[in-house]
Amino acid sequence: MKELVEAIAKALVDHPEDVQVKAVEGPQSAVFELRVHPEDLGKVIGRQGRTAKAMRTILGASSVKARKRMTLEIVE
Repeated sequence: MKELVEAIAKALVDHPEDVQVKAVEGPQSAVFELRVHPEDLGKVIGRQGRTAKAMRTILGASSVKARKRMTLEIVE
């Protein structure tokens, strides 16, 4: 799942070398912290948060197969 979030973020930004995804996993859940270059923060969030919401939806749909609750946090 970490690779999925990283691939989506790298496709959206102008500085793909600055994309970092950190996974904090628990027994029944996982939190993915996404860090990008400050100039690319708006591109990852999108207008009114639509891009971020879409990324969270994709992550949630793929987490059903893994039977874990997965969330995405975009860190400044």
